[in-house]
Amino acid sequence: ITQALVGMAINDGLLSLDQTNLFPEWKDDERSTITLRHLLNMASGLEWREDYVDDQASDVIDMLFGDNHFSGNHAAYAIAKQLEATPGSKYSYSSGTTNIITKLLAQALGEIPGSSQAMHTFMQSRLFDPLGMTSAKPRFDASGNFVGSSYVYATARDFARFGLLYLNDGEWNNSEILSREWVAFSRTVFAHDSDNGFDYGGHMWVSPEDEGSMLSLGYQGQHIWISPRRNLVLVRLGATDASVAPNLHAQLLRIVRAFPAQQSILGNDGAGE
Repeated sequence: ITQALVGMAINDGLLSLDQTNLFPEWKDDERSTITLRHLLNMASGLEWREDYVDDQASDVIDMLFGDNHFSGNHAAYAIAKQLEATPGSKYSYSSGTTNIITKLLAQALGEIPGSSQAMHTFMQSRLFDPLGMTSAKPRFDASGNFVGSSYVYATARDFARFGLLYLNDGEWNNSEILSREWVAFSRTVFAHDSDNGFDYGGHMWVSPEDEGSMLSLGYQGQHIWISPRRNLVLVRLGATDASVAPNLHAQLLRIVRAFPAQQSILGNDGAGE
């Protein structure tokens, strides 16, 4: 959902993929060279530990639930991290990065510090309302920033509506919600994630076993699996222990493959190249 909102803001001219000097906190060091593209590809170079089990070693648990001096300001927590790699040189999945992006988007929308009104209005009027996602409930942190890393609640049918938007290359009822180029960017592979076996694109996952696919993956096995070759959107809600995640993936892939594949989509719009 963060990916879609950023695409709209870029189309509106509010953000640019290659803009630098994103935050005052970064202006005096190499973090000033981090771009929105780096953030969307999970390649900011910022140090981060994405651990969902060990709260003593986890940045994501500390960011979301910890008693730290950032007082529930998740974006500030992530923005304060130092570089461990040159921006753009290393893929590293980070929930903190997504909250940095939502902070950047809120600033571009002219959000008043401490408020969530501009972001909430943007999400509702530009995405949820047009798609008829009446159940969608985003969560905001103590500072008013959208917790894009972790929290939008919705029914399976409404998540399927979101997936259908990407299946239709950003169109809904003959209106362009997202540009075709932005949808193609979402599935353009930047790196492979050896931890879960998926590829990572422009703030969306891609299955190497389903050409041209786009996936939103939630903690403990929530899926929106968009397969253009199969004209398919698969939504799976639930909570599955990480120890059996490979079994879950195998079962979902079996369901996806039960739908016949059509011709290759690669080369039509540059997706996956």
